Amino acid sequence: MSYQAIADKIYNLGILPVIAIEDPDKAVPLAKALCDGGLPAAEITFRTACAKEAIMRIRKELPEMLVGAGTVLTREQVDDALEAGVEFIVTPGFNPEIVKYALSKGAVMMPGTATPGEMEQAMSLGLNIVKFFPAEQNGGLAKLKAVSAPYQKLRFIPTGGVNATNLVDYIKFNKIIACGGTWMVKKDLIDAGNWAEITRLTKEAVHAMLGLEFAHMGINCDAPEEALKAASLLETMFGFGYNEGNSSVFTADKKIEICKTPKPGKYGHIAIATNSTARAVAYFKSKGYEFADESTIPTGAVYFKDEFMGFAIHLVQKK
Repeated sequence: MSYQAIADKIYNLGILPVIAIEDPDKAVPLAKALCDGGLPAAEITFRTACAKEAIMRIRKELPEMLVGAGTVLTREQVDDALEAGVEFIVTPGFNPEIVKYALSKGAVMMPGTATPGEMEQAMSLGLNIVKFFPAEQNGGLAKLKAVSAPYQKLRFIPTGGVNATNLVDYIKFNKIIACGGTWMVKKDLIDAGNWAEITRLTKEAVHAMLGLEFAHMGINCDAPEEALKAASLLETMFGFGYNEGNSSVFTADKKIEICKTPKPGKYGHIAIATNSTARAVAYFKSKGYEFADESTIPTGAVYFKDEFMGFAIHLVQKK
């Protein structure tokens, strides 16, 4: 898989679970729990002696899963990671010797950085994705926004202190391709083999990252006069004020759109807002859903191919 293809997949997932596996027998069920939760990816750290074996087992049993090696500190670990079949390598800090060695082996590298100097060194080697570590202890999102300002092409994977509480704040920053985290794969859950809870926490993280919520409902009318009549009736009956636009009339709270001429959907449409239309589209496609047209990502409405009870459904980017 190419560097760009791996970067795109990590971006679409939005969250990169960071895992330390001490028992190789738990590697595959743990990976399956992540996949069931909607995150078919993992950074397996070389903090444990069985990291290479764990990676090899996951790659054999779940070849569709994106697997990388983390906490890579030595040339030997680079070799072990590549022999195990990883698709990317992550280091905790920026060691020029190790980064250059990995690149010489054809590895997709995402080295750890904490300062502008380290970020510039990574860029000088042709890299445009780096880990920001430890994120929270190093100033968090505020510092990342400040230090990244001069580097327009550089993208980040903040890791360290990212959790369910601050995930959404991080993921909304457009220079972040994903957040690394351990909160859905805690050591006690892995030790206990509590795969159901890991799956639940993973699903919870994915839905928090996507931020899916009802935006508005659209009602089809055949003519502008009909739409204005309907809007006037809603105002008379319920006190809903309205604003007329070129193609639709919206109630003042923008929860109801009355279309002057029919839009997709037999009766109308339902709009679902998301933190990222690109990530939401990728998520739903992984679940087997199809879309009518993806060319409107990320600025326009992205319609599902199939209707729901006579209503079209589309995703819309939160502002």
